[in-house]
Amino acid sequence: MTTFTDRPNTALVVIDVQNGVVGTAHERDTVIAHIGSLVERARGEGVPVVWVQHQSDELQPGSPGWEYVPELVRTDSEPLVHKQHGDSFEGTQLEEVLAAAGVGRLVVTGAQTDACIRSTIHGAFTRGYDVTLVGDAHTTEDLSEWGAPTPDQVIAHTNLYWQWQSAPGRTAEVGETATVSFAGAAS
Repeated sequence: MTTFTDRPNTALVVIDVQNGVVGTAHERDTVIAHIGSLVERARGEGVPVVWVQHQSDELQPGSPGWEYVPELVRTDSEPLVHKQHGDSFEGTQLEEVLAAAGVGRLVVTGAQTDACIRSTIHGAFTRGYDVTLVGDAHTTEDLSEWGAPTPDQVIAHTNLYWQWQSAPGRTAEVGETATVSFAGAAS
């Protein structure tokens, strides 16, 4: 149902699952295992897997914190998009990568829920993509010391409000690792 009439394909997008981003993230190992499962399923179904990697003063290219977690290994044929902003589309080649693959629907995973995940799902939706957020395959660190809700509440709230997003010709939904479909809507 995407607004892109010539983009029938789905892509799995893995955002910022880097050592310096998820080192102390909520349920880190479980979320990474879920993402790994989705990556393997996507590869098995011939669905493009697009990797997004953040760069900042704290995440310098080539540094251990900038590297993707060792549990998730990108193949050479899978696109890697480098970014410097929360929204994975801003100042990157993501749109070109997706257009070249005929992608109009994104299945989104990664970190951090309250930053790059939220920015990217909103950015994708406003650009015309259908967006499925995998509810048990995104995470964030605990920022409650600075007044934020606890990570479990941030994740639950993001999953709650995303399922109710609406716009003409687009769908926003939340699925779980075990039930999300790369062929269409989550079950």
